[in-house]
Amino acid sequence: MQSSFQDLLSQRHSVRAFTNDPVPKADLEQICQAARKAPSGANLQPGKFHILTGTALSGLTDALQAALDRNEQPVSAYSYFPIPMPTELKARQRAAGYALYQALGIAKRDVAGRRAQFARNYAFFEAPVGLVVTIDQNMGKGCFMDLGMSLMAFLLAAEDLGYGATGIGALANYGHIVHDHLDLPEDDLVVCGIAVGKKDEAAPVNQFRTERDPLDVFTRFHGFDD
Repeated sequence: MQSSFQDLLSQRHSVRAFTNDPVPKADLEQICQAARKAPSGANLQPGKFHILTGTALSGLTDALQAALDRNEQPVSAYSYFPIPMPTELKARQRAAGYALYQALGIAKRDVAGRRAQFARNYAFFEAPVGLVVTIDQNMGKGCFMDLGMSLMAFLLAAEDLGYGATGIGALANYGHIVHDHLDLPEDDLVVCGIAVGKKDEAAPVNQFRTERDPLDVFTRFHGFDD
């Protein structure tokens, strides 16, 4: 499947419902090779992808579900969001969350429903493939930026091959469980997860879209003629 770059950017969105169709290893290899072509400072190429399917994936999701069942408290290995969250960003976060729950038919006051939906992060949204993304914790902060570019390349390459995907930042909340289950090297930090598979086009949750700021909000042009 060939798409223009602008088409890929417009088409890509977080997919949270998948079909049961398997994802061939060859396709995942192609996607990962595309991701590794992202730029990185000094060509350090930070980050690793641990790709799971079948019993390897279900074993991890079972371990995560067990942690939820025993009410184990999350352990954040790094700060994903600003602390404290500025008021304007908190409003944006809530708006996105409410819109997602509305698409799922979950009322604002349905705390149990919201918790159940959030818990699906740890099941990789029942996708046939789940990735665990790690980075050596001794890398500098700039390497997280480089890894982010690699992740974006991964998502676009998956879209180009006709797959849906979503990042799962919440996975880092139980990074210690993931770390132990996969027997990761001591210095590896769990950054996030990614769910990958064929999109369930009929699922209401996949009709949900977040809004993006207009150009004049996040850009300043200097030295250009009007």
